Amino acid sequence: MRPLTEEETRVMFEKIAKYIGENLQLLVDRPDGTYCFRLHNDRVYYVSEKILKLAANISGDKLVSLGTCFGKFTKTHKFRLHITALDYLAPYAKYKVWIKPGAEQSFLYGNHVLKSGLGRITENTSQYQGVVVYSMADIPLPTREAPLPTTLETRKWTSRDSSG
Repeated sequence: MRPLTEEETRVMFEKIAKYIGENLQLLVDRPDGTYCFRLHNDRVYYVSEKILKLAANISGDKLVSLGTCFGKFTKTHKFRLHITALDYLAPYAKYKVWIKPGAEQSFLYGNHVLKSGLGRITENTSQYQGVVVYSMADIPLPTREAPLPTTLETRKWTSRDSSG
């Protein structure tokens, strides 16, 4: 288990910043202690410094996991977020989309969400922006990166639907 290099840190923070923006600092400096990111077997773990000090006694080849897995680096050095990071990113998400209960299961099986399945969307959401998808009961849903219509486009849809 080692600290991330500057390049790895930059790539990871750029990916996380797509979802939570300037709230990135809130992940590291939390009221319940200081947390850090560590790399082990191409996976990035989010761990408390207290636990990190305790784990220093365990050899690296014996250590399987420590803390919460935030994601992993691919062979081409791109960073992919894991579903386990969702609980930490969701409260700080800058852009959110809520989908209706009828469209939830279809979305979870990997299909696109139709405009009739959109419940709400955060103001000023631009296309290709990192968003956290919620159910109407405010439960974050696992997502993948996909193009999303802008807030302005969804307003055009509703105005066309109501005028016709």
